[in-house]
Amino acid sequence: MAGELSYASKPWLKSYDKGVPEKINYEEICMPAILERSAAKNANRMALNFQGYNVSYTELKEMVDRFATCLTDFGIKKGDSVAILLPNMIPCVVAYYAILKLGAIVVLNNPTYTDRELEHQFKDSGSKILITLDLLGNRMIDLRPKTGVKQIIYTTLGDYLPFPKNILFPLVAKKKKLGADVKPANDVYKWKELMAKYQPTPPKVALSFTDTAMYQYTGGTTGVSKGVILTHGNLSKQVQQLIAWFPMFANIEYGINLGALPIFHVFGMTCAMNFSIIKGWGDVLVPRPQPEPLLEAIRKYHPKFAALVPTMYIGMLSHPDLKKTDMTSLEGCFSGSAPLPVEVIHEFEKTSGSVIVEGFGMTETTPVTHTNPFGGVRKIGSVGLPISDTECRIVDLDTGEKDMPVGEPGELIIRGPQVTKGYLKKPDETASLLRNGWCYTGDIATMDEDGYFYIVDRKKDMIITGGFNVYPRDIDEVFYEHPKVLEACAIGIPDPKRGENVKVFIVLKEGETASAAELLEYAKAKLATYKLPSEIEFRKDLPKTTVGKILRKELRAEELAKRAK
Repeated sequence: MAGELSYASKPWLKSYDKGVPEKINYEEICMPAILERSAAKNANRMALNFQGYNVSYTELKEMVDRFATCLTDFGIKKGDSVAILLPNMIPCVVAYYAILKLGAIVVLNNPTYTDRELEHQFKDSGSKILITLDLLGNRMIDLRPKTGVKQIIYTTLGDYLPFPKNILFPLVAKKKKLGADVKPANDVYKWKELMAKYQPTPPKVALSFTDTAMYQYTGGTTGVSKGVILTHGNLSKQVQQLIAWFPMFANIEYGINLGALPIFHVFGMTCAMNFSIIKGWGDVLVPRPQPEPLLEAIRKYHPKFAALVPTMYIGMLSHPDLKKTDMTSLEGCFSGSAPLPVEVIHEFEKTSGSVIVEGFGMTETTPVTHTNPFGGVRKIGSVGLPISDTECRIVDLDTGEKDMPVGEPGELIIRGPQVTKGYLKKPDETASLLRNGWCYTGDIATMDEDGYFYIVDRKKDMIITGGFNVYPRDIDEVFYEHPKVLEACAIGIPDPKRGENVKVFIVLKEGETASAAELLEYAKAKLATYKLPSEIEFRKDLPKTTVGKILRKELRAEELAKRAK
């Protein structure tokens, strides 16, 4: 009987594509050495393209070495943290690899975060240097005294542009809000000036798979956002797992990848950057992954591979520029972060002739743990099969120890080389996440008899909007700080384009009055745009447990029932 299948028997293996291994014999090579190898093999081929400006693999390696020399001169040593606050652009990739090369620790940050959110991440990570954009320069200079950041290095969107864009950019940048003047301050440097000043002669630093490579933050405001410790082994083994999962790409000597997923997000870091580097492919960087620039990049550069989130697929299909865009260069597309509607999969595949595979992952797993097979059976609604070297179980919600029968829901737990070694400075949360060698995801899932997994609910009340993880407690905290608010509770509500939007229920203090617009305006200064609620509902009271804990799930169930009518 199907229900008697055991997780230990790995029923998913029978559904693997031909040529995909159960186990991988990993090459012990870290990402900086992978870049050097790709540069040796593909010296004159395009490694990065930004708005039509090409950087070859040889040039990329030299830029990384120059910046690593600069960071060394600025005092950065193995184990020091360096923060990057940039969209997808050439200095973002260069800085990432230069930091790793020195054995220092990369701290990627979301440029849409508020000062409050960034302050927490800079301080918590112990970041000593910040690499950012001129548009954020003055804000970061003002924020710096509250953090341990010593030097700020800023780049501009105009630093790497082809002719004649490079001539026109300074004339229109400020008017179009694409550039800004950065006020004079001590220890603030221009990227291009530093790149010209330093030689490509960084010190040689020995790296091992057990060394910490990154602190990747899960999201959120002070006290909630956690730094996930990712090692050099996590990063390298993850991309080696992806190569093993796509044997059909082995014969593509050189391809173009659409680098549209934000690199500051772990999904983008792995699939929109590191995967390209290990393959020696060209990466077309899209700093603003909206439908128009995405379609323009596909028209101009004919990428073969694209990892995107559902909002990007939906946005392109509904954009008028689709009519003038030949999508047929795309062969393989990957989708994650939120469920992709069935009709969107069918329509996109019909338009492009490509195959979309849906998958699953977490910041804590670098991130990919599951994906549908590329050449085999893709089950709609399923996040697919555990990838090579990845074991999974569905366990009971009470003890987390008893395996649930096949087809019955429980918590998804995972074991594999892509799993983090824990959270930075958070031993209790680490102990809760990692138990007896297994990573407890907090997601409620089922597995069918063919080994395909389905995410059915979230044990944690995380909201996924436009591919970004939003923690309701972050939002609650912001509204609780408002002097008129007594209680606040955020939930996710369905949205056909973004997957989910945020709705907040508010109870005001006695005698107070406030409008939704007033509270929204207040939240704008404290929350990243994608975390802002689309709806605010005022109530006299909120449902609670006997000990006074607000029942978020009850509010969500109520809301879904109301919408289903």
